[in-house]
Amino acid sequence: MAKLHSIETMGLVDGPGIRTVFFLSGCPLRCVFCHNPDTQSPNYGRDITIEEIVDRAKRMKPYYKNTGGVTISGGEPMNDGKFLVDLIDALHKENIHVTVDTSGIGDSKYYEEIAQKADLFLLDIKHYDPEKFERITKAKQDLLVKFMYQISKTNTRVWIRHVMMPQVTDTREDMERLVEFIKPLKKNIDKIEILPYHTLGVEKYKKLNRDYPLKDMPQMNKQKAKELENYANFMLKSS
Repeated sequence: MAKLHSIETMGLVDGPGIRTVFFLSGCPLRCVFCHNPDTQSPNYGRDITIEEIVDRAKRMKPYYKNTGGVTISGGEPMNDGKFLVDLIDALHKENIHVTVDTSGIGDSKYYEEIAQKADLFLLDIKHYDPEKFERITKAKQDLLVKFMYQISKTNTRVWIRHVMMPQVTDTREDMERLVEFIKPLKKNIDKIEILPYHTLGVEKYKKLNRDYPLKDMPQMNKQKAKELENYANFMLKSS
């Protein structure tokens, strides 16, 4: 059993095709740009079982057709590795494609199984530099590197995601270093997606009576982010 934060029934951006996105609560990271801070607590939300998730997904199968499926997001879905492994197995029994939206930081005992069983990872790289990674997430980068190694031993597909913050990772050099960092996964990677930093989380922090860490940071210019996304994908293909 896990804690469910919310469900998006017709997701179009969290993996290929039409997807049911299950947002599970609980995350070991404390990212400065987190726009869903309420998902950080493992106790937030209501209880949900694997059977309930599978039943909900089965009802949506007519919409998935040949490209859609289920995306498990969070929070951090690898926070409870055993639950995630069992959930992937249960969904696969119903021939449902499974995408895992993850930071790569979770229960490392299950890394190998998760890497082998998932159909696609939306792998969110917070920062390529270990010190800046820790500054942004309040966690070590080591577990991400370990998870990337496990993926590299499989043929599981990966979409790299990166939240781009102005004056933090918004240069061509940053994209070159990002590509260098993810290069061990080159054979697995289908594309790199740059997500421009936004301030939509500010109001949530106010409601939770918490200080927003980036209150003075402006939103990332979307056009510049798109140009750098194109450059990063070009660099990856050329590497």
